[in-house]
Amino acid sequence: MNESVAAPVTDEAARLESEKILVASQWQLIRWRFAHHKVAVVSLFVLIFLYTLVIFAEFFAPYDPRATDTDWMLAPSQAVHWVRDGRLVRPYVYGMTSEMDPQTFGITYEIDTDQVHPIYWFTHGSPYTLWGLFETDLHLFGVQEGTVFLLGTDTMGRDLLSRILHGGRLSLSVGLIGIAISFLLGITIGGFSGYFGGTLDLATQRVIEFVRSIPTLPLWMALSVALPKDWSVIQVYFAIVVILSLVGWTGLARVVRGKFMALRSEDFVMAARISGSSEARIIFRHMLPSFTSHIIASLTLSVPGMILGETSLSFIGLGLQAPAISWGVLLKDAQHIRVLAKAPWLLAPGAFIVVAILAFNFLGDGLRDAADPYGR
Repeated sequence: MNESVAAPVTDEAARLESEKILVASQWQLIRWRFAHHKVAVVSLFVLIFLYTLVIFAEFFAPYDPRATDTDWMLAPSQAVHWVRDGRLVRPYVYGMTSEMDPQTFGITYEIDTDQVHPIYWFTHGSPYTLWGLFETDLHLFGVQEGTVFLLGTDTMGRDLLSRILHGGRLSLSVGLIGIAISFLLGITIGGFSGYFGGTLDLATQRVIEFVRSIPTLPLWMALSVALPKDWSVIQVYFAIVVILSLVGWTGLARVVRGKFMALRSEDFVMAARISGSSEARIIFRHMLPSFTSHIIASLTLSVPGMILGETSLSFIGLGLQAPAISWGVLLKDAQHIRVLAKAPWLLAPGAFIVVAILAFNFLGDGLRDAADPYGR
């Protein structure tokens, strides 16, 4: 009896689900498919978390990223503790004592369990101006006495966590700005090449093949060296973005060209042309929206290349330079084996790069699968 009742209910639910899918828009279908890609959803939240950290880096960072302290050069990370004398207490860190070797002049640090520094939320510390608009000294966490170096310090005694958060602002934004420029170039050049064909398509494809035949890293290096030495940090930053975009647009242009060549003979394009629509309107109003989801997925997969490009150039000294702070600039301190042997925590920016790159790749895979019209 129960099975006979359950069967019609199941059939009715399946029928309603099918009707819901039939009347759903393209974006609704993409959203539903994307929601079933668990890794992509998690990656999306990871990226939202990272971008929230770097956008409000001054608030989340416990210290000024440029504040030096010779008393704490290459200090190790301080572990956070929650239990003391068998009881759950306010989170705290132990203090550290330093001692210099008279022969090697190297500084060694030891944990002093007699020094207990409680961590407080929403504390007042070094003043800053958020986004150049709001002056405040409020930080998410901090200590009233002692130090709290969750990821240690660098060779000049600067808090590494604070520098990583501020460095992520440049490293993560360069990918988005670079992709925006690549998007405009790729859509425009690839669209007109695929739609008009002929001599324009032939010339465009030869230019793309020439650009893609040049090794990427040497090309970036040559263009970076050509930058004037007296440029400011902001000027160099935007120059690096443009350099990365000059190479990144070629892949998207080829994808758009292939799509336009397949769509230009479709019925809806013919109908738009007969109705008197201009060529630009046909391209940007009718043809381009038909595969916008695919473009979004392609752009998402291209962001990691932009981030790695900036990191590589800054790491080898041809990109951003101090006093600019980026993940590539921070990794320059890890070039010296002797320093790295004593302070492996200087590789922490690399971990943030790996997480961001993997998150973008997984997100791109999820969007690509969700945008596949033949996917289930």
